[in-house]
Amino acid sequence: MANPIALPLYEKIPRKNTLQRLFDILIFFLLLSLLIYRFLFLKNHGLTWLLAFLCESWFTFTWALVISTKWNPVDYKTHPDRLLQRVPELPSVDMFVTTADPVLEPPIITVNTVLSLLAIDYPAHKLACYVSDDGCSPITYYSLVEASKFAKLWVPFCKKYNIHVRAPFRYFSSNPQTFGGSSSDFQQEWKRMKDEYERLSHKIEDAVQKSVPSDFTGDFAEFSNTERKNHPAIIKVIWENKTSLLDELSHLVYISREKRPNHPHHYKAGAMNVLARVSGLMTNAPYMLNVDCDMFVNNPKTALHAMCPLLDSKSENKIAFSQFPQVFYGGLKDDPYGNQLVVLFKYMGHGLAGLQGPFYGGTGCFHSRKVIYGLSPDDVDSVNEKMANNILSNFGSSKELIKSGANALKGKTDPPSNLSNSIQASYQVSGSGYEYGTNWGTKVGWKYGSTVEDVHTGLMIHKRGWRSALLSPNPPAFLGCAPSGGPSAATQQKRWATGLLEILFSKSCPIFATLFGELQFRQCLAYLWILMWGLRFIPELCYAALPAYCLITNSHFLPKLIF
Repeated sequence: MANPIALPLYEKIPRKNTLQRLFDILIFFLLLSLLIYRFLFLKNHGLTWLLAFLCESWFTFTWALVISTKWNPVDYKTHPDRLLQRVPELPSVDMFVTTADPVLEPPIITVNTVLSLLAIDYPAHKLACYVSDDGCSPITYYSLVEASKFAKLWVPFCKKYNIHVRAPFRYFSSNPQTFGGSSSDFQQEWKRMKDEYERLSHKIEDAVQKSVPSDFTGDFAEFSNTERKNHPAIIKVIWENKTSLLDELSHLVYISREKRPNHPHHYKAGAMNVLARVSGLMTNAPYMLNVDCDMFVNNPKTALHAMCPLLDSKSENKIAFSQFPQVFYGGLKDDPYGNQLVVLFKYMGHGLAGLQGPFYGGTGCFHSRKVIYGLSPDDVDSVNEKMANNILSNFGSSKELIKSGANALKGKTDPPSNLSNSIQASYQVSGSGYEYGTNWGTKVGWKYGSTVEDVHTGLMIHKRGWRSALLSPNPPAFLGCAPSGGPSAATQQKRWATGLLEILFSKSCPIFATLFGELQFRQCLAYLWILMWGLRFIPELCYAALPAYCLITNSHFLPKLIF
């Protein structure tokens, strides 16, 4: 039997796709032959023939990008059991949850996501959950405080009975016998947990209906006279694991960064950078997980799966982040709005995994703090004082943050013994004007300049030569809620298309990243495929309108058959 210490923590298994390759090449040559035919007879036809030629040229180019991207698909197979045998002490993980609007993103959904994170199969004293509330909502804070009380019962219950689904709203909507056991003790505890969760839900629902959970006194005094886009920073340590026990509840921290009308806040990217700075002061974990508030943990071993490629000796200095596909529950039949992103993750994603790695998807992703701080793969093992000072020189004026950043770059974990000791410094780095004169959003942290900060940040990481891993465990690591209506789906896709074009027509264009960086050529083609998504409607609409135009003008754009 092989020694488990010598076995890899993950495997890259190539997919067999010979038949698919043949079909792809056949389609490509059919498109190419049509283009050649049109070009040869271009002078003999009018405007319709030229428009058809231009549209078909675009389709052929896009298809070439698709073939290049999915030509070498691979699957990642992780072995969390080997990880537990090989790594004597698992690294700490800071978990980030972002929410911005208590109306569009109900607090009960955020609470379920947080509860599922607190209950994952990972040492509790190695975890810290930070919730970023860009809506500065006292209801969200109140909901988290109440959820922390329920978590003291929920987390031990999940681990005692090895509950698979650890988001309460999903678990209690299922048959308990299929998710825990059938013994009388289990049944009694299950009923108790369900009653406690219903009480929690009623408390949150009552707070939402009243619009305010309290009279803004005591713990809620900081929320008085605040506006959503004009308020000071509010940071609350809801729960602290002071005893560092395995069976204790993990750290839980509420953050609402300062916002002022005259200061840009950079949307989600700005919130993520505040989370990186505050967590760097409080816990400074070497790895960070970020999830949207509506993406709950569906697989309790998610963190262990993510750590396999990040900690494997052969790829530790090559892989920057572990990305899990976005999978959604409760979607419409046949997914008419394309919310499930099947093409991106199921078909193109595995092809990307065979190149430099998948795009950063903005949620369900485990990052290395060193990489977010701007470190390149060639420098991981040779971080000296000069290099660290060069990176940290643009971290801002916080001496505490610079010290924690230096420790992170050098692989040292020396977080404060008490989270409260970092509160004052945390207020400083979450201020609206802290980033002026720094490299946050440019060379450090999540990137600014686009509404799709995830793709932009991932592109800049790949530009430095890093790779990424696409992990698809069974059951899926995370489940989310996709927009169910046409208007909300259209708004979301408009924002994506706009943000992708912002990257394409900027100095962050992947062509420049290949010429002047370490982005691989085929990875560049893959980024071009996704970034040009917002332009595809032009040739598609034009081509779709050609038949109607030809009928009206008694012309043609298709080659005529000659018998």
